[in-house]
Amino acid sequence: MKTKLYKTLNYLVVGAFILGIGLTGCKSKKEAAKNVSAQEEELITYYCSGPEYRTDKKNFRANAIGESRDQMVARKKAMSNAKAALAGQIETVIKGATDNYVNSREFNNVEEVEERFESLNREVINQQLNNVKTICQKHTRTKGGKFKTYVAIEMGVDALENALDERLSKDKRLRVDYDYEKYKETFEKEMEKMENQ
Repeated sequence: MKTKLYKTLNYLVVGAFILGIGLTGCKSKKEAAKNVSAQEEELITYYCSGPEYRTDKKNFRANAIGESRDQMVARKKAMSNAKAALAGQIETVIKGATDNYVNSREFNNVEEVEERFESLNREVINQQLNNVKTICQKHTRTKGGKFKTYVAIEMGVDALENALDERLSKDKRLRVDYDYEKYKETFEKEMEKMENQ
């Protein structure tokens, strides 16, 4: 009888021991899984971005990041990237406005007029990119010792429209058929499309 009791007791002790190891193993697996997922994802703060830094009807806006071991290089990279993004937006709007404007008008040589518009528009864009305004700039340093610069820039739509009008109205070949009000109307429609993207 004592042997039966010892056997039963041994089974209970061994069972409790195995159960204890199993529960401990599950707990550490859950904790390990929790730690792994916490290490896999990290919330990142992206400065100088969000709805207030998007293009609208009054302003073209762009933001970018620059990273380098040198703080000034990081800033230059960020500014260069932001200007490239801004130029791309402006070019898209102007290209749409030009295409729609030229197609809605009756010009003798449509291809020549389009080429002329595009050439003048590129000149104006390059000139106007020197007049951008920085609306946000933040500097950080990474754990690896690199500098990061976050920047957002803007350029007023009115200034661009005025510069475009001045250049287009001075062109001898375009002056005869150029209608500022019609072009402005087409340009504003393209800005609405850009804002609603």
